[in-house]
Amino acid sequence: MSWHSMYKSSKFRHVYGKAGSREQCYEGIPITHSVHDNHFCAVNPKFLAVVTESAGGGAFLVIPLHKPGRIDPHHPKVCGHQGSVMDIKWSPFMDNIIASSSEDCTVRIWQIPDGGLRRNMTEALMILIGHSRRAGLIEWHPTCSGILLSAGHDCKILIWNLEEGVAVKMIDSHPDVILCMSFNTDGSLLATSCKDKKLRIIDPRSGKVLREADCKSSRVNRVVFLGNLKRVLTTGVSRWNTRQIALWDQEDLCAPITEEEIDGLSGVLFPFYDADTHMLYLAGKGDGNIRYYEVSAEKPFLQFLMEFRSPAPQKGLGVMAKRGVDVSECEIFRFYKLVTLKGLVEPISMIVPRRSETYQEDIFPMTAGTESALSAAEWLSGIDRGDVYNVKEIVLSHKQLLKMVFKQQDEIRKLKDELGEKDERIRQLELELKNLRNT
Repeated sequence: MSWHSMYKSSKFRHVYGKAGSREQCYEGIPITHSVHDNHFCAVNPKFLAVVTESAGGGAFLVIPLHKPGRIDPHHPKVCGHQGSVMDIKWSPFMDNIIASSSEDCTVRIWQIPDGGLRRNMTEALMILIGHSRRAGLIEWHPTCSGILLSAGHDCKILIWNLEEGVAVKMIDSHPDVILCMSFNTDGSLLATSCKDKKLRIIDPRSGKVLREADCKSSRVNRVVFLGNLKRVLTTGVSRWNTRQIALWDQEDLCAPITEEEIDGLSGVLFPFYDADTHMLYLAGKGDGNIRYYEVSAEKPFLQFLMEFRSPAPQKGLGVMAKRGVDVSECEIFRFYKLVTLKGLVEPISMIVPRRSETYQEDIFPMTAGTESALSAAEWLSGIDRGDVYNVKEIVLSHKQLLKMVFKQQDEIRKLKDELGEKDERIRQLELELKNLRNT
């Protein structure tokens, strides 16, 4: 096959990463030294949350997003857990609600006041008790605000009905520790990776394993559904101890569609998928770079675009919801990078270079909004909703609108000036032509 037949032109071909300036970073944060392979960071358009080192229990900071700079050493924390915090995730529907899991075997739901914390928060909105060993992972349902999943080192996944505060289902299909969980777009399927080297596609309501891949020649670490493409992507380690990615058909896990070796480094490779742009980002724990690809349903399936490089290794990465990106700067994705050695959280923007200052509709399609598509009872009864109710246009903030208006006014002013200069030039040429005719 020729190079030309493999090459696919793309509007994201020249996407580049831009690290935030020092004024945009958050400094002086005692980032956790935990060795667990989690992100320890969560972000939404209102708040940034970071798991921190603390004595006598687990804690995490919640910082208003619009207040970067050096953080006070005595900044209030969320510190109600009796053991180290292992995972934190904001609700995709309510920006003031965050869930946390801990080595104390509990999952807690917290409500952060507008403006952030003024004193330490120890009282949770809800305490979910059900795991017999530490709770390592949590995952919000993508279309139902009342459903939350947690996975513990007891090898069980619990499905919580937050509207009633009880566990409504226990998935006991894993013989070893669960490493990762990922919902598909409408939350009707759950993909998991496990220490037993198997990839599973599960019906979360019944707990039945629908499909299973035995990756004997490799170790699967992380898994993510690729939007509506009916594909699943895994990252792991090959038999030659090199990091690799594999693309699977979610309907047939007999063999991967394609595999690609990345490098020989040892850190876990975290995948991040943007369903709006069909872009895949790969960031390794302890790496300083972020690779990104464009995903398609046809060959070559994964097309490498470019790589953002930085000398500072990342402990973990938080990802901003699409409704929080700066559309006026053509920002399509934003990471928040934890740099433990510097006690720093650094924003990294992925930007499509465009000359026009107007709204770029082709790179900002309809995206997930904050409205829950269905109740917990409806989902548990077997109803799935996603495409109809789970999309809204990106809402521009007042500040972003003003910025775009000012830019357009400047552009109009420049065009008027150019038009005036051209009119003057035309008058001069007409006068010269008239003088030539008279002579």
